[in-house]
Amino acid sequence: MSFSTETRGRENTQDYRLYFKNEEGKYISPFHDIPIYADETEHIFHAVIEVPRWTNAKMEIATKDALNPLKQDVKKGNLRYVRNIFPHKGYIWNYGAIPQTWEDPGHRDEDTNCCGDNDPIDICDIGHKVCCRGEIIGVKVLGALALIDEGETDWKVMVINVEDPEAKDFHDIDDVRRLKPGYLEATLDWFRMYKVPDGKPENQFAFHGEFKNRDFAIKTVEDTHSFWKSLISKKSDAGEISSLNTCVTESPFLCSSADAKAIVDSAHPCGDAEPVPGSVDKWFYYKQP
Repeated sequence: MSFSTETRGRENTQDYRLYFKNEEGKYISPFHDIPIYADETEHIFHAVIEVPRWTNAKMEIATKDALNPLKQDVKKGNLRYVRNIFPHKGYIWNYGAIPQTWEDPGHRDEDTNCCGDNDPIDICDIGHKVCCRGEIIGVKVLGALALIDEGETDWKVMVINVEDPEAKDFHDIDDVRRLKPGYLEATLDWFRMYKVPDGKPENQFAFHGEFKNRDFAIKTVEDTHSFWKSLISKKSDAGEISSLNTCVTESPFLCSSADAKAIVDSAHPCGDAEPVPGSVDKWFYYKQP
């Protein structure tokens, strides 16, 4: 199974969109139409890479847009870039999401006592390859961190690309601790601090910042898949989320290929990228209290 992407708008502007196609050339939603599993029997999941490692633009699956293309997040009218907090440069993993998952804002997690954040579940790929924006990879789940973001559960699932030459050596979260010493500690610090330069307090975590193991993480991913099934079948309130799709045949939100093409054709035409603001390269230094 292969996928490709198609750009609309101008990069580094609010009209930029990255749309997805399947191997038949049909426009699809990366949220709804890419299967959750690359290999269900081996618990290998698909992951959509939103942000390549060491980049700063906060790209995300646009859950409220028809066909859910990738776009850059906007806050207070401005494009969002994560800050560089010494010694980190941008995101410290390939960051993305597992398709066909949904952290239901109407479901209170019995472990975190907080509801979901209304997005697909996030992944942090620790493989050596720097992926491309919009790349679809197969991943092994290794563990999970429960970030509490403004009162919402925002799971961060630690994974490794199955194509990584070292993937065979990673089976659980303890393998990350043993084979990549310091990476989990850096991950915890990154999520704790990344909003501080913007004047916000440190983020908090469930389980006192403990990384949960592989089995716990896989169950968490599969639970969010069941929430997605309710979303795509209209059994849960979607709110402003667009559940439009071209491949989920049992979904009431299924649309034709022609309708999907019309959506993409109506997007802004491609153009030259705008320059990235110079402030994105600024370094911030933070001493934890």
